[in-house]
Amino acid sequence: MAILKILHHPDPRLRETAQPITEFDAELSQFIDDLFETMYDAPGVGLAATQVGVAKRVAVMDCSEGKDKPIVMANPEILELGDAETVDEGCLSVPEHFDKVTRHATTRFRAQDRNGETYEMEVEGLMAQCVQHELDHLDGKLYIDKLSSLKRMRIRKKLEKAQKAAR
Repeated sequence: MAILKILHHPDPRLRETAQPITEFDAELSQFIDDLFETMYDAPGVGLAATQVGVAKRVAVMDCSEGKDKPIVMANPEILELGDAETVDEGCLSVPEHFDKVTRHATTRFRAQDRNGETYEMEVEGLMAQCVQHELDHLDGKLYIDKLSSLKRMRIRKKLEKAQKAAR
């Protein structure tokens, strides 16, 4: 397994729309393992392929306290959304920035596991938020897109300044 490099905003690859997974093979399984290792190392509760520069429609998440309930979402699609709520949100691709955004308290979705088997799941709370957040990534969107343009500009400038300082 390998820890992958997580892209940071404003990297343009974060805006790519992920392409559907068509082959569920050993290469995909290894990539999924790498996504999990990267997510746990970060540490985070979810990670989409686009966040590591791979435009494939797959994301992983584990919102459990013990980090022992990993979920693979290949070719996910939202089937139903519950009531809207305001939640605090952050992102591994927008490090050290958190803000309030609107998400849905419950989410029912369909996806495929690492073997291509289709499943449906209804989730609530943090898991519902995570599903919506990761699907946004697969569609080339970031949570900061839900913020005002002024807040987005401030975050972008801070991240660009931090990236320059790191070089």
